[in-house]
Amino acid sequence: MKKSLLSGVGLTGLMTSYAEPHAKDIKLPDSLSVVFQGDSITDAGRNKESEKANDFYNMGRGYAMLACANLVGGFPQTSWQLYNRGISGNKVPQLDARWEKDCLAMQPDVVSILIGVNDYWHTFTHDYKGTPDSYEKDFDALLTRTKNSRPGVKLIIGEPFALKEGSSIQKIEKWYPEFYEYQKAAKRVSDKHKAAWIPYQKIFDDACKKASYDYWGPDGVHPSFAGAQLMAKSWIETFSSLYK
Repeated sequence: MKKSLLSGVGLTGLMTSYAEPHAKDIKLPDSLSVVFQGDSITDAGRNKESEKANDFYNMGRGYAMLACANLVGGFPQTSWQLYNRGISGNKVPQLDARWEKDCLAMQPDVVSILIGVNDYWHTFTHDYKGTPDSYEKDFDALLTRTKNSRPGVKLIIGEPFALKEGSSIQKIEKWYPEFYEYQKAAKRVSDKHKAAWIPYQKIFDDACKKASYDYWGPDGVHPSFAGAQLMAKSWIETFSSLYK
């Protein structure tokens, strides 16, 4: 029987691994608007009928919901306006097409973006003609647009990742090495715009040394419950670094 990686940790230990270590080190403003953007990994089956801030069902069942729950639970002194606007299947061009409505209109203080897997994956499955160069150019333009509209906005960029053994990755023989070019492009864009970077590939690679890939994300693209928790923990740590 597989032993849980969380066995013996308990609720108190789990919560301590999230917000409590950071609460003493960071100073948050009285009000914060945070927008999560991306594809299905961020979407995570959220209810798209609601557009209200802090809607539990609109947060989905993934890392964004876990991170947001931690924010409101760990920092009740801050008035939060939290939005998940990830949409399954999206690539950078789809983000750009809906950016005014699904990002800038919320007047975000923090924008978190995880995008890139579909920008490569759909070149095999949807006859998409994108390239690493077009991905980088379009992503760069999106962040420039965001900063021009919201001077002072804080950016969090998640590295697009894949688990090589996953069922969806195994179906595409040419996934590597070209996917590395998308990861490098995302890092260059993040560095150019001085965004906080979350190295999800390394995070999952390290996690796979503790448990097999299917524990964290069976298809290699979408995280399991454990993978979502892993992402949320890393997101909270990155978010905290913005306010030290």
